[in-house]
Amino acid sequence: MEVDYKHIKVIGFDADDTLWVNETFFRDAELEFARLLSPYETANKIDQELFKKEMDNLGLYGYGVKAFVLSMIESAIEISNGSVSNKTLSSILNIGKSMLNQPVELLDGVEDVLKTLSKKYRLILATKGDLLDQERKLEKSGLTDYFHHIEVLSDKKEANYSKLLNHLDINPSEFLMIGNSLKSDILPLVNIKAHAIHVPFHTTWAHEQVTEEETNGKAYKTVSSLRDIIKFLN
Repeated sequence: MEVDYKHIKVIGFDADDTLWVNETFFRDAELEFARLLSPYETANKIDQELFKKEMDNLGLYGYGVKAFVLSMIESAIEISNGSVSNKTLSSILNIGKSMLNQPVELLDGVEDVLKTLSKKYRLILATKGDLLDQERKLEKSGLTDYFHHIEVLSDKKEANYSKLLNHLDINPSEFLMIGNSLKSDILPLVNIKAHAIHVPFHTTWAHEQVTEEETNGKAYKTVSSLRDIIKFLN
């Protein structure tokens, strides 16, 4: 389906796995968590229980590393029937601290793309997760000056985006969102009559995956690299 971008005035960018690497650290943490709990269960069962616990806790803890660590601790207690050692719990906390202290690794072409687009469009950052962690990563990234506005959302549903666009006085027809998650960065925007370009990352959290039926007939583009969006917008 052909999409016309000539009326775009404002471009929104997701952060994690769109501008910099993020999900890879969660996959590594899950492997380490399964290793720590291996005396009690199989890796596959541990992974399933952790994901279920994360889903149960989303409404309470939200997204991000801190929420992930709390879910790991709760899962460890339940999987071990309360016998998990203080040493193991301390190791789980250290997994979280290691994740929070990871350097920010920008994805290919990010700064070139932001530099080019900022000359013609107003750019905003719209991400979800823990506020302090996202602020820390943005500061480390060196990208702050490219954005006119930075918003850390509690979630990325249609209502969240509508509220953000209303607050910034942006007409949905003049807004383009760019991100790696169909569920969070693409479909909600299309559903409120805004535009979206999907830039897939090599790994996707199970919670962010969607079915083919959910994407059928939706007007958005998918590109293989962030650099590819320039040809549609310049």
